[in-house]
Amino acid sequence: MYQVKSTLPDPDRKVVTEALQGALVDLVDLSLVAKQLHWNVVGPRFRSVHRQLDEVVASAREHTDNVAERCSTLGVSPDGRAGTVAADTSLTTVAGGWQQDTEAVRVMVDCLGTAVRRMRDRCATVATPDPVTEDLLLGVTADLEEHYWMFQAQHQR
Repeated sequence: MYQVKSTLPDPDRKVVTEALQGALVDLVDLSLVAKQLHWNVVGPRFRSVHRQLDEVVASAREHTDNVAERCSTLGVSPDGRAGTVAADTSLTTVAGGWQQDTEAVRVMVDCLGTAVRRMRDRCATVATPDPVTEDLLLGVTADLEEHYWMFQAQHQR
């Protein structure tokens, strides 16, 4: 079997790819949470929340691909299978059925806040062993923080 070789020393590669795999899980789950809410949101702010959720889905999916490809570049097979994501996620789960727009916004604030905190931790973890991965994760973090800000602005009472 062909194996991609990394230029990173094995101990550094292990640290970096663990961070990338965690980011991959969070991003896959974030896209699923946002899409589930997108399909089920109801309420007076339906249209704006519905569209905003799709923006999160698009961002998360783009970042998912970039993170997974970075894993592959480093010689580690990324794992975005449903069972892996379900077992390893730390994001808030979504209840089944219709979701009031205010609840959809609350769930997204929780999920995005968790994802941003975890991405920041990963950035710190990979900064020394792999600044390239740090740069990738910083971009993901900045994008997620913007979504977080926008959902928070709607969540104020």
